[in-house]
Amino acid sequence: MIDRAQVAAVLADLVKIESINPELVAGGSGEAGIARYVANFLRAAGLKTHVQKLGRNRANVLGVLRGRGGGRSLMLNGHLDTVGVAGMENPFSARVEAGRLYGRGAQDMKGGIAAALLAAATLAAESRLRGDLVVAAVADEEHQSMGTRALIEEIKTDAAIIMEPTELEVATAHKGFAWATVETVGKAAHGSRPQDGVDAIAMMGRVLAGIENLETKLEAAAGHPLLGCGSVHASIISGGQELSSYPAHCRLSVERRLLPGEDASTFEREIDEIISQLGRQDKKFRARIVMGYSALALETARECPIAQTLLGCARKIVGASAKFGAQSFWTDAALLNEAGIASVLFGPGGEGLHSTDEYVLLEDVALCAETLVECAKEFCES
Repeated sequence: MIDRAQVAAVLADLVKIESINPELVAGGSGEAGIARYVANFLRAAGLKTHVQKLGRNRANVLGVLRGRGGGRSLMLNGHLDTVGVAGMENPFSARVEAGRLYGRGAQDMKGGIAAALLAAATLAAESRLRGDLVVAAVADEEHQSMGTRALIEEIKTDAAIIMEPTELEVATAHKGFAWATVETVGKAAHGSRPQDGVDAIAMMGRVLAGIENLETKLEAAAGHPLLGCGSVHASIISGGQELSSYPAHCRLSVERRLLPGEDASTFEREIDEIISQLGRQDKKFRARIVMGYSALALETARECPIAQTLLGCARKIVGASAKFGAQSFWTDAALLNEAGIASVLFGPGGEGLHSTDEYVLLEDVALCAETLVECAKEFCES
Protein backbone atom coordinates (compact mmCIF):
# COMPACT_ATOMS: atom_id res chain seq x y z
CA MET A 1 0.00 0.00 0.00
CA ILE A 2 1.23 3.49 -0.85
CA ASP A 3 1.98 5.57 2.24
CA ARG A 4 -0.63 8.36 2.45
CA ALA A 5 1.71 10.77 4.25
CA GLN A 6 4.24 10.37 1.46
CA VAL A 7 1.54 11.05 -1.13
CA ALA A 8 0.76 14.38 0.52
CA ALA A 9 4.43 15.27 0.95
CA VAL A 10 5.48 14.54 -2.63
CA LEU A 11 2.45 16.29 -4.09
CA ALA A 12 3.01 19.33 -1.88
CA ASP A 13 6.62 19.51 -3.07
CA LEU A 14 5.46 19.51 -6.69
CA VAL A 15 2.74 22.12 -6.23
CA LYS A 16 5.11 24.46 -4.38
CA ILE A 17 7.37 24.61 -7.44
CA GLU A 18 6.04 27.21 -9.86
CA SER A 19 6.08 25.71 -13.37
CA ILE A 20 3.91 28.09 -15.39
CA ASN A 21 4.29 27.66 -19.13
CA PRO A 22 6.10 30.81 -20.39
CA GLU A 23 4.40 30.50 -23.78
CA LEU A 24 1.10 31.16 -22.00
CA VAL A 25 2.19 33.69 -19.38
CA ALA A 26 5.17 36.02 -19.80
CA GLY A 27 7.63 35.41 -16.99
CA GLY A 28 6.47 31.85 -16.30
CA SER A 29 9.32 29.73 -14.96
CA GLY A 30 8.83 26.76 -17.27
CA GLU A 31 9.67 23.21 -16.29
CA ALA A 32 13.40 23.36 -15.44
CA GLY A 33 12.92 23.67 -11.67
CA ILE A 34 10.29 20.98 -11.30
CA ALA A 35 12.23 18.76 -13.73
CA ARG A 36 15.18 18.81 -11.31
CA TYR A 37 12.93 17.66 -8.48
CA VAL A 38 11.43 14.84 -10.55
CA ALA A 39 14.83 13.74 -11.86
CA ASN A 40 16.30 13.63 -8.35
CA PHE A 41 13.30 11.65 -7.06
CA LEU A 42 13.49 9.06 -9.84
CA ARG A 43 17.26 8.78 -9.58
CA ALA A 44 17.04 8.20 -5.83
CA ALA A 45 14.38 5.55 -6.44
CA GLY A 46 16.81 3.64 -8.67
CA LEU A 47 15.59 4.54 -12.16
CA LYS A 48 18.04 5.41 -14.92
CA THR A 49 17.21 9.10 -15.37
CA HIS A 50 17.78 11.58 -18.16
CA VAL A 51 16.79 15.25 -18.46
CA GLN A 52 15.92 16.13 -22.03
CA LYS A 53 16.58 19.88 -22.45
CA LEU A 54 14.21 21.67 -24.79
CA GLY A 55 15.44 25.24 -24.58
CA ARG A 56 15.78 27.89 -21.90
CA ASN A 57 14.04 26.63 -18.74
CA ARG A 58 12.15 23.96 -20.70
CA ALA A 59 12.77 20.26 -20.08
CA ASN A 60 11.45 16.71 -20.07
CA VAL A 61 12.48 14.07 -17.55
CA LEU A 62 12.75 10.41 -18.53
CA GLY A 63 13.16 7.72 -15.90
CA VAL A 64 13.55 4.09 -16.96
CA LEU A 65 13.19 1.04 -14.74
CA ARG A 66 14.83 -1.63 -16.86
CA GLY A 67 13.07 -4.98 -16.95
CA ARG A 68 14.71 -8.37 -16.86
CA GLY A 69 13.55 -9.03 -20.43
CA GLY A 70 10.68 -10.58 -22.34
CA GLY A 71 7.82 -8.36 -21.16
CA ARG A 72 5.88 -5.45 -22.62
CA SER A 73 7.02 -1.89 -21.95
CA LEU A 74 4.77 0.71 -20.34
CA MET A 75 5.05 4.51 -20.18
CA LEU A 76 3.56 6.66 -17.42
CA ASN A 77 3.26 10.09 -19.03
CA GLY A 78 2.33 13.42 -17.46
CA HIS A 79 3.00 17.10 -18.04
CA LEU A 80 4.96 19.37 -15.71
CA ASP A 81 3.73 22.75 -16.97
CA THR A 82 0.72 24.64 -15.67
CA VAL A 83 -1.40 27.56 -16.76
CA GLY A 84 -1.17 30.94 -15.00
CA VAL A 85 -2.35 31.99 -11.56
CA ALA A 86 -4.23 35.26 -12.19
CA GLY A 87 -6.86 35.79 -9.49
CA MET A 88 -5.57 33.00 -7.23
CA GLU A 89 -4.69 33.46 -3.57
CA ASN A 90 -1.54 31.61 -2.47
CA PRO A 91 -1.41 29.42 -5.61
CA PHE A 92 1.69 27.51 -4.45
CA SER A 93 0.84 27.00 -0.78
CA ALA A 94 -0.22 23.35 -1.24
CA ARG A 95 -2.80 23.83 1.51
CA VAL A 96 -4.48 20.62 2.71
CA GLU A 97 -8.05 20.72 3.92
CA ALA A 98 -10.63 17.93 4.25
CA GLY A 99 -8.58 15.49 2.19
CA ARG A 100 -7.98 18.00 -0.60
CA LEU A 101 -4.68 19.56 -1.60
CA TYR A 102 -5.10 23.02 -3.13
CA GLY A 103 -2.87 24.93 -5.52
CA ARG A 104 -2.12 25.60 -9.16
CA GLY A 105 -1.47 22.34 -10.93
CA ALA A 106 -2.70 20.19 -8.04
CA GLN A 107 -5.23 18.44 -10.28
CA ASP A 108 -3.82 19.41 -13.69
CA MET A 109 -1.70 17.44 -13.37
CA LYS A 110 0.76 17.25 -10.50
CA GLY A 111 -1.52 14.81 -8.69
CA GLY A 112 -1.00 12.39 -11.58
CA ILE A 113 2.76 13.08 -11.62
CA ALA A 114 2.96 12.34 -7.89
CA ALA A 115 1.09 9.07 -8.42
CA ALA A 116 3.52 8.02 -11.16
CA LEU A 117 6.59 8.89 -9.07
CA LEU A 118 5.36 6.91 -6.07
CA ALA A 119 4.31 3.97 -8.27
CA ALA A 120 7.74 3.86 -9.90
CA ALA A 121 9.50 4.03 -6.54
CA THR A 122 7.34 1.20 -5.22
CA LEU A 123 8.03 -0.99 -8.25
CA ALA A 124 11.77 -0.28 -8.10
CA ALA A 125 11.88 -1.28 -4.44
CA GLU A 126 9.86 -4.49 -4.83
CA SER A 127 11.29 -6.42 -7.76
CA ARG A 128 12.21 -6.12 -11.42
CA LEU A 129 9.47 -6.43 -13.98
CA ARG A 130 9.98 -8.38 -17.19
CA GLY A 131 9.30 -5.33 -19.34
CA ASP A 132 10.59 -1.78 -19.00
CA LEU A 133 8.71 0.90 -17.11
CA VAL A 134 9.22 4.46 -18.36
CA VAL A 135 8.20 7.56 -16.42
CA ALA A 136 7.98 10.56 -18.77
CA ALA A 137 7.40 13.95 -17.15
CA VAL A 138 7.05 16.32 -20.09
CA ALA A 139 6.99 20.00 -20.96
CA ASP A 140 4.54 22.24 -22.77
CA GLU A 141 1.35 20.17 -22.91
CA GLU A 142 -0.62 23.31 -22.09
CA HIS A 143 0.64 25.01 -25.27
CA GLN A 144 1.88 22.97 -28.24
CA SER A 145 3.22 19.79 -26.61
CA MET A 146 6.85 20.18 -27.62
CA GLY A 147 7.73 17.87 -24.72
CA THR A 148 5.86 14.80 -25.91
CA ARG A 149 6.73 15.59 -29.54
CA ALA A 150 10.44 15.45 -28.56
CA LEU A 151 9.84 12.41 -26.37
CA ILE A 152 8.47 10.20 -29.14
CA GLU A 153 11.57 10.92 -31.21
CA GLU A 154 13.67 9.36 -28.46
CA ILE A 155 11.69 6.52 -26.92
CA LYS A 156 8.77 4.23 -27.77
CA THR A 157 6.85 1.81 -25.55
CA ASP A 158 4.13 -0.75 -26.14
CA ALA A 159 1.54 1.32 -24.27
CA ALA A 160 1.12 4.46 -22.20
CA ILE A 161 -1.01 5.71 -19.35
CA ILE A 162 -1.43 9.49 -19.16
CA MET A 163 -2.33 10.52 -15.61
CA GLU A 164 -4.67 13.38 -16.51
CA PRO A 165 -7.54 13.94 -14.04
CA THR A 166 -10.29 11.44 -14.91
CA GLU A 167 -11.76 10.81 -11.44
CA LEU A 168 -10.22 7.33 -11.62
CA GLU A 169 -12.04 6.40 -14.82
CA VAL A 170 -10.14 4.72 -17.64
CA ALA A 171 -10.67 7.21 -20.46
CA THR A 172 -10.13 5.90 -23.98
CA ALA A 173 -11.27 8.92 -25.99
CA HIS A 174 -11.10 12.70 -26.04
CA LYS A 175 -11.65 15.50 -28.54
CA GLY A 176 -9.03 17.19 -30.68
CA PHE A 177 -8.89 20.80 -31.83
CA ALA A 178 -7.94 23.11 -34.68
CA TRP A 179 -7.26 26.86 -34.64
CA ALA A 180 -7.74 29.34 -37.45
CA THR A 181 -7.52 33.09 -37.98
CA VAL A 182 -9.87 34.94 -40.30
CA GLU A 183 -9.06 38.47 -41.46
CA THR A 184 -11.68 40.57 -43.20
CA VAL A 185 -10.37 43.33 -45.44
CA GLY A 186 -12.19 46.65 -45.73
CA LYS A 187 -11.16 50.10 -46.89
CA ALA A 188 -10.08 52.86 -44.55
CA ALA A 189 -11.91 56.17 -44.88
CA HIS A 190 -13.04 59.14 -42.80
CA GLY A 191 -16.12 58.28 -40.78
CA SER A 192 -18.04 61.09 -42.45
CA ARG A 193 -17.53 59.59 -45.91
CA PRO A 194 -19.29 56.22 -46.05
CA GLN A 195 -19.13 56.22 -49.84
CA ASP A 196 -15.32 55.90 -49.60
CA GLY A 197 -15.06 53.26 -46.85
CA VAL A 198 -15.68 49.55 -46.40
CA ASP A 199 -16.23 48.43 -42.81
CA ALA A 200 -14.08 45.35 -42.10
CA ILE A 201 -15.66 44.90 -38.67
CA ALA A 202 -19.16 44.79 -40.13
CA MET A 203 -17.88 42.25 -42.65
CA MET A 204 -16.61 40.14 -39.73
CA GLY A 205 -20.10 40.23 -38.27
CA ARG A 206 -21.21 38.14 -41.23
CA VAL A 207 -18.40 35.66 -40.54
CA LEU A 208 -19.54 35.41 -36.92
CA ALA A 209 -23.06 34.66 -38.08
CA GLY A 210 -21.66 31.90 -40.31
CA ILE A 211 -19.74 30.44 -37.38
CA GLU A 212 -22.91 30.47 -35.29
CA ASN A 213 -24.72 28.60 -38.06
CA LEU A 214 -21.89 26.06 -38.22
CA GLU A 215 -22.19 25.50 -34.47
CA THR A 216 -25.91 24.84 -34.88
CA LYS A 217 -25.18 22.24 -37.59
CA LEU A 218 -22.57 20.54 -35.41
CA GLU A 219 -24.96 20.37 -32.47
CA ALA A 220 -27.60 18.75 -34.69
CA ALA A 221 -25.22 16.11 -36.11
CA ALA A 222 -25.17 12.52 -34.85
CA GLY A 223 -21.81 13.03 -33.16
CA HIS A 224 -19.63 10.42 -31.47
CA PRO A 225 -21.02 7.76 -29.08
CA LEU A 226 -18.55 8.73 -26.33
CA LEU A 227 -17.76 12.37 -27.06
CA GLY A 228 -20.98 13.81 -28.43
CA CYS A 229 -20.85 16.50 -31.07
CA GLY A 230 -18.01 18.67 -32.32
CA SER A 231 -18.10 22.40 -31.63
CA VAL A 232 -16.79 25.74 -32.85
CA HIS A 233 -16.48 29.13 -31.17
CA ALA A 234 -15.05 32.58 -31.72
CA SER A 235 -12.16 33.16 -29.31
CA ILE A 236 -10.49 36.55 -29.92
CA ILE A 237 -11.46 39.50 -32.12
CA SER A 238 -9.71 42.79 -32.88
CA GLY A 239 -9.99 45.54 -35.45
CA GLY A 240 -10.17 49.24 -36.21
CA GLN A 241 -7.91 52.12 -35.31
CA GLU A 242 -10.06 55.03 -34.04
CA LEU A 243 -13.69 56.05 -33.68
CA SER A 244 -13.68 58.43 -36.63
CA SER A 245 -12.43 55.99 -39.27
CA TYR A 246 -13.80 53.06 -41.21
CA PRO A 247 -11.74 49.98 -40.20
CA ALA A 248 -9.57 48.48 -42.93
CA HIS A 249 -8.92 45.21 -41.11
CA CYS A 250 -10.54 42.92 -38.55
CA ARG A 251 -9.03 39.70 -37.19
CA LEU A 252 -10.86 36.81 -35.59
CA SER A 253 -9.35 33.73 -33.93
CA VAL A 254 -11.58 30.66 -33.99
CA GLU A 255 -11.34 27.24 -32.36
CA ARG A 256 -12.98 24.03 -33.59
CA ARG A 257 -13.15 20.98 -31.30
CA LEU A 258 -12.66 17.84 -33.38
CA LEU A 259 -14.06 14.32 -33.13
CA PRO A 260 -12.20 11.13 -34.08
CA GLY A 261 -11.99 11.01 -37.87
CA GLU A 262 -11.84 14.80 -38.19
CA ASP A 263 -8.70 16.91 -38.59
CA ALA A 264 -7.63 20.46 -39.45
CA SER A 265 -8.71 20.00 -43.06
CA THR A 266 -12.27 19.34 -41.82
CA PHE A 267 -12.36 22.77 -40.21
CA GLU A 268 -10.60 24.43 -43.12
CA ARG A 269 -13.31 23.20 -45.50
CA GLU A 270 -16.05 24.42 -43.16
CA ILE A 271 -14.59 27.90 -42.67
CA ASP A 272 -13.73 28.19 -46.36
CA GLU A 273 -17.35 27.45 -47.24
CA ILE A 274 -18.50 30.27 -44.94
CA ILE A 275 -16.08 32.72 -46.57
CA SER A 276 -16.88 31.57 -50.11
CA GLN A 277 -20.63 31.89 -49.57
CA LEU A 278 -20.24 35.42 -48.20
CA GLY A 279 -18.10 36.32 -51.19
CA ARG A 280 -20.79 35.06 -53.57
CA GLN A 281 -23.41 37.15 -51.77
CA ASP A 282 -21.40 40.39 -51.83
CA LYS A 283 -18.57 41.15 -54.27
CA LYS A 284 -17.18 43.73 -51.82
CA PHE A 285 -16.62 41.04 -49.21
CA ARG A 286 -12.95 40.09 -48.88
CA ALA A 287 -11.41 37.76 -46.32
CA ARG A 288 -8.34 35.61 -45.74
CA ILE A 289 -8.00 32.40 -43.72
CA VAL A 290 -4.81 31.24 -42.00
CA MET A 291 -4.93 27.81 -40.38
CA GLY A 292 -3.08 27.51 -37.09
CA TYR A 293 -2.07 24.76 -34.68
CA SER A 294 -4.15 21.61 -34.52
CA ALA A 295 -4.14 18.25 -32.76
CA LEU A 296 -6.11 15.07 -33.41
CA ALA A 297 -8.69 13.48 -31.15
CA LEU A 298 -7.97 10.29 -29.19
CA GLU A 299 -9.81 7.02 -29.69
CA THR A 300 -8.22 3.89 -28.26
CA ALA A 301 -10.00 0.56 -28.58
CA ARG A 302 -11.39 -0.56 -25.24
CA GLU A 303 -10.50 -4.12 -26.19
CA CYS A 304 -6.77 -3.38 -26.39
CA PRO A 305 -4.45 -4.89 -23.73
CA ILE A 306 -3.61 -1.67 -21.84
CA ALA A 307 -7.25 -0.59 -21.56
CA GLN A 308 -8.40 -4.00 -20.35
CA THR A 309 -5.47 -4.46 -17.97
CA LEU A 310 -5.85 -1.01 -16.44
CA LEU A 311 -9.60 -1.37 -15.97
CA GLY A 312 -9.14 -4.73 -14.26
CA CYS A 313 -6.52 -3.30 -11.91
CA ALA A 314 -8.63 -0.22 -11.19
CA ARG A 315 -11.55 -2.43 -10.20
CA LYS A 316 -9.24 -4.34 -7.88
CA ILE A 317 -7.92 -1.19 -6.17
CA VAL A 318 -10.70 1.38 -6.54
CA GLY A 319 -13.65 -1.00 -6.52
CA ALA A 320 -16.73 -1.61 -8.63
CA SER A 321 -17.05 2.10 -9.38
CA ALA A 322 -14.07 1.90 -11.75
CA LYS A 323 -15.26 2.09 -15.34
CA PHE A 324 -14.45 3.23 -18.84
CA GLY A 325 -15.03 6.88 -19.70
CA ALA A 326 -14.10 9.72 -22.06
CA GLN A 327 -12.96 13.32 -21.64
CA SER A 328 -13.72 16.54 -23.50
CA PHE A 329 -10.27 18.13 -23.03
CA TRP A 330 -7.27 17.35 -25.24
CA THR A 331 -4.15 15.54 -23.94
CA ASP A 332 -0.78 14.26 -25.12
CA ALA A 333 -2.33 10.78 -25.34
CA ALA A 334 -3.41 11.64 -28.88
CA LEU A 335 0.20 12.26 -29.93
CA LEU A 336 1.35 9.01 -28.33
CA ASN A 337 -1.45 7.07 -30.02
CA GLU A 338 -0.58 8.65 -33.35
CA ALA A 339 3.02 7.47 -32.83
CA GLY A 340 1.83 3.88 -32.41
CA ILE A 341 1.80 3.79 -28.60
CA ALA A 342 -1.63 2.59 -27.41
CA SER A 343 -2.65 5.19 -24.83
CA VAL A 344 -5.35 5.70 -22.21
CA LEU A 345 -5.99 8.28 -19.48
CA PHE A 346 -6.22 7.52 -15.77
CA GLY A 347 -5.85 10.01 -12.96
CA PRO A 348 -7.23 11.37 -9.70
CA GLY A 349 -10.34 13.46 -9.17
CA GLY A 350 -10.72 16.98 -7.89
CA GLU A 351 -12.01 20.32 -9.13
CA GLY A 352 -10.93 23.61 -10.64
CA LEU A 353 -8.96 22.87 -13.79
CA HIS A 354 -7.49 26.20 -14.95
CA SER A 355 -9.65 28.04 -12.38
CA THR A 356 -8.85 30.15 -9.32
CA ASP A 357 -9.71 27.35 -6.86
CA GLU A 358 -7.96 24.14 -7.95
CA TYR A 359 -7.60 21.05 -5.80
CA VAL A 360 -6.99 17.30 -6.06
CA LEU A 361 -8.30 14.53 -3.80
CA LEU A 362 -5.35 13.06 -1.89
CA GLU A 363 -6.96 9.64 -1.51
CA ASP A 364 -7.52 9.53 -5.27
CA VAL A 365 -3.81 10.23 -5.82
CA ALA A 366 -2.94 7.28 -3.57
CA LEU A 367 -5.45 4.99 -5.30
CA CYS A 368 -4.13 6.09 -8.67
CA ALA A 369 -0.57 5.22 -7.61
CA GLU A 370 -1.63 1.81 -6.30
CA THR A 371 -3.51 1.08 -9.53
CA LEU A 372 -0.47 2.04 -11.61
CA VAL A 373 1.67 -0.38 -9.58
CA GLU A 374 -0.76 -3.24 -10.17
CA CYS A 375 -1.15 -2.41 -13.84
CA ALA A 376 2.61 -2.31 -14.44
CA LYS A 377 3.05 -5.66 -12.69
CA GLU A 378 0.42 -7.28 -14.87
CA PHE A 379 1.06 -5.51 -18.19
CA CYS A 380 4.86 -5.66 -18.13
CA GLU A 381 4.93 -9.32 -17.10
CA SER A 382 3.28 -10.56 -20.29
